[in-house]
Amino acid sequence: MDIFLMFLKVFLVGGAICTLAQLLINYTKITAGKILVYFLLAGAVLQSVGLYQYIVDFAGAGATVPISGFGYLLAKGAIEGAKVSLFKAITGGIGAAGMGIAAAIVFGYLFALLFKSRSKKN
Repeated sequence: MDIFLMFLKVFLVGGAICTLAQLLINYTKITAGKILVYFLLAGAVLQSVGLYQYIVDFAGAGATVPISGFGYLLAKGAIEGAKVSLFKAITGGIGAAGMGIAAAIVFGYLFALLFKSRSKKN
């Protein structure tokens, strides 16, 4: 029963984040790129004031997988790095998110080799 509740929390929080983004896409004139940036910044700001960690503790992957989780990870790395030195404060975010960034680059390259890209037809 515990695993069911865990999956339910992950689904509800992750789904709520994605639903909010979809509503912004459907009912506003904000572009998808701007929405991504806003969600990334929201994750970073919420982590900097100490709120996003509570969401992560509650929902786990439901809060860390969306783009707001990337902002959270960058801010968390910078905050942890700031405890060591100014240089670590600047590089800590990239260090914390390095594996995700590397995976995005590698998989993007592999899929570019496997599939033929083309422009979207209007």
